[in-house]
Amino acid sequence: MKKNKYFQHETADVDVTAEIGDGTYIWQNVQVRKDAQIGSECIVGKGAFVDFGAVVGNRVKIQNYANIFRGVTIEDGVMVGPSVCFTNDMFPRAVNVEGELLDYRDWECFETRVKTGAGLGAGSIIVCNNTIGKWAIVGSGSVVTRDVPDYALVYGNPARVRGFVCPCGTKLPERSNLFIKEKVTCPECNMEITLPACPDIK
Repeated sequence: MKKNKYFQHETADVDVTAEIGDGTYIWQNVQVRKDAQIGSECIVGKGAFVDFGAVVGNRVKIQNYANIFRGVTIEDGVMVGPSVCFTNDMFPRAVNVEGELLDYRDWECFETRVKTGAGLGAGSIIVCNNTIGKWAIVGSGSVVTRDVPDYALVYGNPARVRGFVCPCGTKLPERSNLFIKEKVTCPECNMEITLPACPDIK
């Protein structure tokens, strides 16, 4: 069986059952729990936490102190900013009605997906049971409580759509009609992009 070649700092705690792809860097004080999957050519910054069963694609950057909990799937090429926190419980409780301590088998884990190329700004909170679309950007300090459309720029608490962005990062022209798919051209790189219909974003 081929052993993948990746860098693990001596202070990192990576479970032997975790799968780490070639060319990935796991830096100081990172914890990667059992059965987590991290793809190739990723960077996992100081103090980050990747929970058991979490899935991270290829060429993902996870910055310092980000928390990626069970139920989270991150596709290729995503930027997870410093101190980003995902959640996975819609009804958090430490104990049951009898006062007994609960563990992971006693509650439903809700899933979250971050699609290819998306960027999550520093300190943002991603509430579970939502999907962040491809190439979307979540502003720093935002609280995401609903699905984010492809290419959308969202920020605030709760995060709301404030515009749309090109994969190159340029803000795209204002849309004429949110109720239909719409083709726009990036003013910076001239890429033509088909933006999704999203009538319920307000």
